[in-house]
Amino acid sequence: MANLPKKIIIIEDEPDTAEMFAEMMRLSGFYVLKSYGSATAMGMIVKERPDAVVLDVMMPDVSGLEVLQFIRRDPMLADIPVIIVSAKNMPSDIRTGLEAGATFYLTKPVAFLELRQAVESALMTTAMQDND
Repeated sequence: MANLPKKIIIIEDEPDTAEMFAEMMRLSGFYVLKSYGSATAMGMIVKERPDAVVLDVMMPDVSGLEVLQFIRRDPMLADIPVIIVSAKNMPSDIRTGLEAGATFYLTKPVAFLELRQAVESALMTTAMQDND
C-alpha cells in the first residue's frame, strides 16, 4: 500500500489565515482539512482522526484551549499532536497552552518553515512513541 500523506486539520476562524496555513501544509506534502469554528472542529477531529492539528486559541465559539482539552481527554484522540498558533504571545499564554497539552506553541505571525518544522517534529515524536 502506498504511503498516504499525513492528515492535518487546521482550526482557525480567520479564513485567510486558515488558507495560508493550509497552503503551507499542502506545500509540505500534507493532506489538509480546515475548520473555521471549534464546535465543528471537534466533530471533524473525531470523524477524521487526523495525524496532527494546527489550532488557534482565540475562536468565536469555543476556545482553542477547550478543543485541546477535549482532544486530550478522549483516549482515542489523546495522542494526536496539537500545534497551537496564536496571537496570544505572553509567556503566561504560552505556558497555559503547553500545560493544557499542546505539543508546540507558536505565535503569530508564524513563518512557513517554523510551522512546517513544528508539525514534522510533532509527527516524528508521535511516530517514535508508537514504536516503543
